[in-house]
This record gives sequence, C-alpha cells and structure tokens, in this order.
Amino acid sequence: MTNVISIQLEALCIRPEEPIYVQLPVPELVEHAVKQNQGTLTDSGALSFATGKFTGRSPESRFIVKDEFTFDQVNWGKVNKGMTVELFDQLHDRVSRYLSKIPLYIRSVQACNHQVYAQQVLVVCERPVQSHFVDNMFIETDIQKQERIDWSVLVASDLQLEDYEELGLPTSHCVAVDLTRQLILIIGTAYTGEIKKGVFSALNYLLPLKHNVLTMHCSANVGKDNDTALFFGLSGTGKTTLSSDEGRYLIGDDEHGWADNEIFNFEGGCYAKGIGLTHQHEPQIFNAIKFGALIENAKFKPGTREIDYNDISITENLRVSYPLEFIENTSDKSCCNAPKHIFFLSADAFGVLPPISKLTPEQAMFYFINGYTAKVAGTEMGVKTPTATFSACFGAAFLPLHPMRYAEMLKQRLENHQDIQVWLVNTGWVAGPYGVGRRIQLAYTRQLIRSAMENVIGEAGYEVHPIFDLQMPRECPGVPSELLNPKRVWANQEGYVEMAEKLKGMFEENYVQYVKLEEA
Repeated sequence: MTNVISIQLEALCIRPEEPIYVQLPVPELVEHAVKQNQGTLTDSGALSFATGKFTGRSPESRFIVKDEFTFDQVNWGKVNKGMTVELFDQLHDRVSRYLSKIPLYIRSVQACNHQVYAQQVLVVCERPVQSHFVDNMFIETDIQKQERIDWSVLVASDLQLEDYEELGLPTSHCVAVDLTRQLILIIGTAYTGEIKKGVFSALNYLLPLKHNVLTMHCSANVGKDNDTALFFGLSGTGKTTLSSDEGRYLIGDDEHGWADNEIFNFEGGCYAKGIGLTHQHEPQIFNAIKFGALIENAKFKPGTREIDYNDISITENLRVSYPLEFIENTSDKSCCNAPKHIFFLSADAFGVLPPISKLTPEQAMFYFINGYTAKVAGTEMGVKTPTATFSACFGAAFLPLHPMRYAEMLKQRLENHQDIQVWLVNTGWVAGPYGVGRRIQLAYTRQLIRSAMENVIGEAGYEVHPIFDLQMPRECPGVPSELLNPKRVWANQEGYVEMAEKLKGMFEENYVQYVKLEEA
C-alpha cells in the first residue's frame, strides 16, 4: 500500500483491523469471489454474481450534502435531495468504523481519459466482485506514481441503518454524496451501478462548474475519417448496442465530456444491459463476455454454465461489465474530435415517432431537454399501457446542476460547430403502439444511422411530419421506404393521428417548465 493511499485511509478514519487487499489483479479477485461463494464462472469464462436485494439504483435514497458551497449551485428537489453536513458526518463515522473491522478490497483508479481533467478515485469496498467491477469500469492507474486522490468512494454494502427513521432517512440503505469534500458513501446496497453513477454524478458537478466541460450521458464512436458520433439515450434505448459498430471505433458506451473541440470518455469499461443478448444481433458485446467480464443477476440454463439472457426472473436489469478493450473495434485515442453527428435515441412505445428524422438546432434543444423514451407494460409494477418518460438531457437522475445549465452548454457548442447534424431516432415501435405494432428491427436502425453518417440518407429528399414538424427522409438504402413515415404502416390511420397528438401534447407539457425558467 502506497503512502498516498495510507494517508487517505487515515483521513477517512479507516484504520483496518482485518486484511486489506490493494489493487489485486483480476484473476486473484475472481479466486476470492469463487472461494467466498460470491460468484460462479460461466462457460465463457466470465464471472456471474448476484447483487442481492437491490438489482438497480435506489433514487429515493440518494442524497447530496447541502452546505455553503452547494446551496446555490445544486438543483435541489426530487432528484437531488439535500442532506445536512451533520447527518453525513454521522453516516461517515458509522461507515468508517464498519469498514475498519472487516477485510477490505481497495482500488485506486482514474475517471476521465484526459490529461487535464483526469480525476483520481479511491474505492474502498468489502467484496472482491465490487473491486473487480471498479477495475472493469474505470481507467487503470499506476499507484506507485500516484501523487493525489481526488475522490473517495466507501462501499459498505452489508451495513444496514436500522435506526434510519430516527435519522430522517426513508430506508435502511442510502447513497450520500459530499461534493465539497469529494466523498461518496454507499450504504446497504450491493448494486455495483451505484459506484459508477455516484462518480458520474460527481463529475457532472465538478467539470461544468470548474472547467466548462459539458458532461454527457451518451455513448460515442469515431470513424476512420475521425468523424465522431454521439448517442444519447435512456436505459434500454440502444446506446451501447448502436455505438458498438463493426465499421467504427468505440470511444465509450455511456459517459463522456465535451471540452471545446474534443470528446473524451469518463470510463475504461462498458456496462451493458444483457436481457435478450445474442451473438447474432450484438456480436461485439456477446464476444466481450469472457474471462475478466462480470455478469450481474443472471441465471444459468438448466444443467449448464451457460447464461440464459432471456430469463428475467431475478431482474430485467441484467447487466454485463467488461473492460473497453474487450470490444474489438475500440479507439486507441484518449480524445476525439467534436462530433459530426449526434443521435437522440428514444424507444417510442407509442409507435408514432419516425425511425429517423433530421432536427433543426431549435428542435435539437427541444428534444434534448425533454429526454424522451417510454416504458412498456411489464417493465414496472402497475404499468399496463405505454408510459412516456422524460429525463432532462437524457440523464436527469445524475445531474446535480439545473438541466438548463447543460442544455445551454450544448447550445453553445452547436452554435460553435454549425456543421454538426442532430438526429432523432426511434428505436422503439412501428406499425402501432406496444402490444399492437412491432419493435423496429435493429438492422434497420443500424442502417439508418450508418446512412446518416455517410451522408447518403435523404438523397431523395425529405417530407415534413404534419404533427411533429420533423424532417423524415423519403428513402434510405437498405430500409423499406414505407417505414420512414410512421403513419403509413399503421392500419388505423385515425388512431395514429390521435396517438401522435397525444404524445406531442406530453412533449409540450413537459417542456413548458423549462421555457418558464428561461423567461424568468
């Protein structure tokens, strides 16, 4: 253990009484996990493990410390709930005492693949699979040359706050983020995504405020001609799948920064949804699930060590994580050019948005601030019909600042780079809403995006959608032309107009809150 790490542990009031494992290589972490019955090797060599009670994030139990520095900066409300300094200190004391008495897995990593904006992150956790996840998801660093630690993440996943009601907390688990002291506490939940998103939330505060870097919940890839593309979208819309394209080089699958004229990845790995995964449709992701990869909350096919990617009995949020280099076509550059194309991905379960449409700069801002997708029946308790979901900037759950801060930064960049084309892509349903229509074929969506980036889409011109005022290409190579105007493939034409008007009204109702803010 280096002096830097020792000094940081002391500053965090962690004084280990049990063995500590610092920067263990992945094979040893796998051995520890298997010996402790925390994981099982699959037929592909990946390690399968369960996160226990929590198979997703717990937004209702996430808090940010409200102090003299964050008071006027953070967008306080339902997403960013405030916690007092005193309560955070109390929780920190409990976590430090808890972690001091158990074996620890400690890993120092880097967030932000950029020489100027790199952040050194120390993660202290109690399970080998958590340290393995951190190794997969962040950027490797040479701890012997390390001079500082910027952020610390303490993961006490088996600590329960039995007196949570007395503390004024809604549950016995919580995630608490102190943006001033740059410390994140994860208590009572073993869902590894809390580590990743905790750091992402911190970067969404630090980088825009101090460095004028636009932080983005998007994937990114680059072509052979150094033409960068960004893919914004909420969970399940296809960010990871569509950015993993055999003809292009992957920069990253989820979190990026845009500093002036360059794009850089925050992470060193990918964290992809695995439900329905097949080699046929997503060969790059499927092939990445080998030794060194992790599979969360999956089940084996009976009598085998083969993962059943269609089994949702544990969760629909089945996840796989793996280092970025496990994807064959990965960019070897730490930074890439400003984008030529930006794609907003929406899984429209109402089935009324075009498969692809070209946006004006004004429309780009409208759809960015709305951040639309749709939930379908069965994905959540009580959801019987398609339900619109709006998440500002396609990532409101992780934005400490007001969404308009990020939107204005995007607007400035679009104005500075007027050759950028923004597209709205419907990765959801066509020929009717969920339950009536069908989900658009992935092959068609890939072809639409490729054609857009190759500037061969719309050569036959565009037609304007009469309700959404979107420009829809009349033709696209390799895609049936009747699909490009969604109304044409609906059997019930009146039903289409009614559903489209309904969704348009939802967009406008959601957007008005941001218009009022701008006017104020």
